[in-house]
Amino acid sequence: MFRFLFQQARRKRMLGQGRNPLGSDRQQFASSHDQSGTAISSSVAINTTYIQQLLGSPSDLLIREFGAGPRNHRLVLVSIDGLADKNVLNDDVLGMVQSGDWLQQTSLSEDGEAVLNALHHHVLSVNGIDRVSTMDDALLGVLSGNSALFVEGSIHALVLSSQGWKSRGVEEPQTEALIRGPRDGFSEDLRVNTTLIRRRLRDPNLRMDSMRIGRRSKKDVVIAYVQGVVHPGLVEEVKRRIVTIDVDDPEGSGFIEQWIADSFLSPFPQIQNTERPDKTTAALTQGKVAIIVDGTPFTLILPITIGSLVQSPEDYYTDWIISTLMRMLRFTAAFLATFLPALYIALVEYHQGMIPSKLAFSIAGSREGVPFPAVIEAVLMEVTLEVLREAGVRLPRPIGQTIGIVGGLVIGEAAVAAGIVSPIMVIVVSITAISSFALPSYTFAITLRIIRFGIMMAAAVFGLYGIVLAYVMINIHIVNLKSFGIPFSTPFAPFFRNDWKDLVVRAPVTMLTRRPQMMQTSDEVRMDKDEGK
Repeated sequence: MFRFLFQQARRKRMLGQGRNPLGSDRQQFASSHDQSGTAISSSVAINTTYIQQLLGSPSDLLIREFGAGPRNHRLVLVSIDGLADKNVLNDDVLGMVQSGDWLQQTSLSEDGEAVLNALHHHVLSVNGIDRVSTMDDALLGVLSGNSALFVEGSIHALVLSSQGWKSRGVEEPQTEALIRGPRDGFSEDLRVNTTLIRRRLRDPNLRMDSMRIGRRSKKDVVIAYVQGVVHPGLVEEVKRRIVTIDVDDPEGSGFIEQWIADSFLSPFPQIQNTERPDKTTAALTQGKVAIIVDGTPFTLILPITIGSLVQSPEDYYTDWIISTLMRMLRFTAAFLATFLPALYIALVEYHQGMIPSKLAFSIAGSREGVPFPAVIEAVLMEVTLEVLREAGVRLPRPIGQTIGIVGGLVIGEAAVAAGIVSPIMVIVVSITAISSFALPSYTFAITLRIIRFGIMMAAAVFGLYGIVLAYVMINIHIVNLKSFGIPFSTPFAPFFRNDWKDLVVRAPVTMLTRRPQMMQTSDEVRMDKDEGK
């Protein structure tokens, strides 16, 4: 019943029908802000007053009024200090307008529309110029870092490309470090991120469709895909879900990821986030879609499967044998990070006969004097480790690393010395923590950490039978989970033989001749020489 109710609520939200009691007010707000808006007046004084009143005359609002031509024709340049590049405004706008003899003609000096056309086509040397007819379009350009030029007697304005705010440069990704591979990563600047993708993928079929979301923030979003490779229905579905975002400010790519995901009840990530341009480019060539959001260095890749969460870009920069061994090691680390504490609880509490005799005697001796059962012991250590890990993230980086390592050693040693936990429990928890760090996807590692506690409780109640039941339930959930129509368990189930070449085993590059079959791409061949078939 609860699942049905959640599905109904999600369907209403995705269709844009779920309204709160203030729906009429919201519609009225949308009609006054999101539609055509106020027309530009032929008087620059009225336009200037309108902008000042609407923005509240902020201290960073720059209004430069000047004259040009023999009759001192009146012009006004509006921009935001800190968002617009002053060099562009001084050299390419003010300098070009005031230094030329383009207004010597009498007709231009009297006709505002003629003056604006002359500025647009013959005078201004700004790279990007848009002609707008509403104040909303002009203000949106100004608030986006551009500048608006108003001409006396004209009912249009020119929005000039002059964005020049300070931004972080291209640096090495912090969350996805590689030993061998490119060192550049996405930044918070949307244009820098799109440039990094185009620099690697020089395909004329690469499409970057721009959208604006957020009722107030008007945040820029780019949907990137390769036309002729991606399935057309996937692009349409992504755009449909993004259009349904109806909030004041979608706070970064994480908010969009939660909004457009298939199931909000699943702890598994259904959309992958990355800081790496090479990883994004590789996903685009496989027929996937990337969502680039202004103001965040994390790009979204979709759809994904459980296998893609264990893969790393470094797998394709090294030999296939090494990459295969590393992938097998990651799958093993994922298993240990999920089931190792539960296996310890089940074997110690219920199935001591399955432990070798010498190891059983060693465990029994180490647990001598421990006042808690194995499940309480494991929960205490796991919770302590999670608290240390969270504290290490929040503290400054040098201090955080010290707290995470030294704090774990000190607390573990003190707990063993006090007889609260056994040394074997400290070893189990340490192996579990190290295994979770071996996974390339941070969100996937967090998911396994959450699931681990549930499996531990199942092992404490039913032993190995509880672990098996929990494993079956997890698999049922994964099989039923989808990411934009693609089963999350693909290519395990449903089974695609050709996709197994790049799953647990990474086949030689000469055998990776086809794109993933599960993506149903328009162009399946990625190499002319099809040696893998």
